[in-house]
Amino acid sequence: MLVDEAQIMMALERLRVEHRDLDSAIGALALSGSPDQLQLARFKKRKLRLRDEIATLEDQLIPDIIA
Repeated sequence: MLVDEAQIMMALERLRVEHRDLDSAIGALALSGSPDQLQLARFKKRKLRLRDEIATLEDQLIPDIIA
């Protein structure tokens, strides 16, 4: 289990970095003179997918507790 948790943590960090990078790229593209709307939409869609992947991995780290 410890190895799985370490792998999940590494994957989470990689996804979070990519998410931050995309956030920066979206901001830079939006500020450009005439932003490429298709590229902007692709970046935003990828960012949403990353958010979902991050949430899924975070859920795997939280133990199920029956209250």
